[in-house]
Order: sequence, then structure tokens, then C-alpha cells
Amino acid sequence: MTELEYLKKYYDGDIETAKERLKKGEPVQYIVGNVDFYGNYIEVNKDVLIPRFETEELVEKTIKRCQKKFSNEIDIVDIGTGSGCIAITLKKEILCNVDAVDISEKALEIAKKNAFKNNVIVNFIKGNLLEPLNKKYDVLISNPPYIDKQENIMEIVKNNEPEIALYASHHGLSCYENILKNANRIMKQKCLIAFEIGDKQGEYLENYAKNYFPNAIITIEKDLQGRNRFLFIDRK
Repeated sequence: MTELEYLKKYYDGDIETAKERLKKGEPVQYIVGNVDFYGNYIEVNKDVLIPRFETEELVEKTIKRCQKKFSNEIDIVDIGTGSGCIAITLKKEILCNVDAVDISEKALEIAKKNAFKNNVIVNFIKGNLLEPLNKKYDVLISNPPYIDKQENIMEIVKNNEPEIALYASHHGLSCYENILKNANRIMKQKCLIAFEIGDKQGEYLENYAKNYFPNAIITIEKDLQGRNRFLFIDRK
């Protein structure tokens, strides 16, 4: 489906105005104001990252791992929740309690709206990564900012989506490093950590994770495009 076809199908405002916005380089998802994520209605605007297909893959893989690993109700935390798409989907698909953290108040406003529209209860928390958390979790999932500030990215992304959700220091690795360094404080002994990662970051993050989770099974999985895109840390 082309962007114009997408507009005509989903946009309910003045189509000519929408076309002009499209011509000026605004993402069609922001013009329409929502996306379908794993079958769920997710509102988006320029305060949140547009959910990608890869993140749907992360969620699907995590659901399957959770169903295999756990038999009772579990506690999940979503770090850098943005629109809330991950937290909301997991709440709908798994027997769980979900906390979702973001540093952006505006992003949390959107996430709360999305939880309400999807009729789920998620506990949204304002704060930086793991800092505001004080309980233990079975599952940590995160699609944090992971783009190097020196990396060239598509203009439509660079000019429209929130920088705070895109870029991280230390070659895009700082959020992962912070989370992994502090994760044992909030993770139960039997736990699962699931990350979406940059396609060139896997080897470094696998080795880094081994420092903090030496007895866990650490695996990298590819997305549908054949790129290393997901890191899982599975501790028995």
C-alpha cells in the first residue's frame, strides 16, 4: 500500500491538506494519527516514535518465550515505552502486570490514552530507564534509543520523530549499558530480558550482557529482513 493509498483509506480529514503535509515530508502515520500495532489501535504524534514492524517481531518473540517459560501471572516492565504499544500488547496477550517507564511526560500522555482506548491497565511511570523502579520483575523488555548521533538516517525520520527516542551516546549503546548494569537490582532470579537492537550492535551487547548475566542463555535473533535485531537474556 502506498502512502497516498494509506491516507485515502485511513485519514478522515481534508485529503488535500493531508497530501500537502505528505509532500512536505511528514510521515503518513503522524498525519493519520494512529497505527495498527499487533492488531491494536495505537495513537501516535510527534512526541512518540512510530512503531515499526521489527518491534512487532520483538513483541511476538517475547510472547512466545513467556508462554514457554512461565505458567503463572508475571510482572513485566517496559523501559522507554513511548506510545505504550509494547506494554499494551503484552498486557492483552499474557497473564501479567505491566509497568511502563518513560522519561517524556508527553509520551506518557499518549501511552495512557492508548491504554485507555485498548481497555487495559498499565502502570505508567515517569523516569529515566530503571531509576524509578523498586520492585522485582520476571520480564524486562525494551526498544530504547540506539542510533549513534553520528549515523546518517532517513530525512523523514530525522526531521520528524523525537530525538530523545532515536539517539543514544556511546555509539548508540548507552541505554543498553545502563539497563544491563543495573538490571539485577530489579530482576527476579528466573527472568527474561528482551531487547530490540541495532543490527551492528549484537556482538558487543552479547559480550557486555555476559558480564552481568554470566549464567544466563544469551541469544541474538534476526528480523524478517535477516538482520541481527533482537537480544534475549534467559536466566533459569
